Amino acid sequence: MNAPDPLSAPPTDIPRSAPEVTVRHRVEWHDTDASGHQHHSAILRWVESAEAELLRRYGLEWLFGRTPRVRHEVSYRARLWFGETVSTRLRVERLGRTSLGYTFDVHGKEGTAAEGKLIVAHAAPESPTATPWPQAVRDALAADGKESA
Repeated sequence: MNAPDPLSAPPTDIPRSAPEVTVRHRVEWHDTDASGHQHHSAILRWVESAEAELLRRYGLEWLFGRTPRVRHEVSYRARLWFGETVSTRLRVERLGRTSLGYTFDVHGKEGTAAEGKLIVAHAAPESPTATPWPQAVRDALAADGKESA
């Protein structure tokens, strides 16, 4: 018998004002490729930067190193150029038994440049598999009234 799929576990109710953060960056030279616009990997770095800010804001920075990536999906909509200011918005969409789903969008001067989803799992130190989210994480992410940037 196969173990249950952690991505299909019943989600924790995420409030209408779900945890969300927006982080601003400037497209640096190392973020671009030979064509002069953003390299595809820059988007994921900016999303991870937003995730770090969100975890800090909700008192969950102790999760760093415990949330391996399970899946990411990015739809690229427009180019971002060297020197351009971009904003990356990350929102908690779903909290499962062992997984956490985020949605994100990256905006530049021309509007939405990329959007997608990121799924991470909780893995307790030294555990060979995903483990359930601690109650402190569930409480922090399900709390109403948190402000987003």
